[in-house]
Amino acid sequence: MSEPGHGTESGAEPPGNPDRLYILTGGETRTEAKTHLDLVTLVVSRAEPDPGLQPEHAAVVRMCDFPLSVAEISAYLELPVSTLTPLLTELLSRGKVEARPPVPAAALPDVQLLEAVMHGLQKL
Repeated sequence: MSEPGHGTESGAEPPGNPDRLYILTGGETRTEAKTHLDLVTLVVSRAEPDPGLQPEHAAVVRMCDFPLSVAEISAYLELPVSTLTPLLTELLSRGKVEARPPVPAAALPDVQLLEAVMHGLQKL
């Protein structure tokens, strides 16, 4: 049987363990990133993972060969966004990944212009 605070019977820490999250972020709770990261910010790798990177950092770099949103990375790594943000900020500062704003939704054309084109075509 496991003792409280000492993981599960197999010795592994549960995925939501606060100690693990604290270690991953280096104790940082607030980030002052140059780039604002929200759930739909796209992240893409700019380099291969270095051997000295933490496993979570390396996993982000490997998985972002094609653009993924912060929310997708959070889901794949099973980490809360509040924990992932400092990791991404560190990778951004090292130049390992690049953050891109989400692709804007296409603007709808002006209704008056469409009506004018439709009336012009009807007159032909």
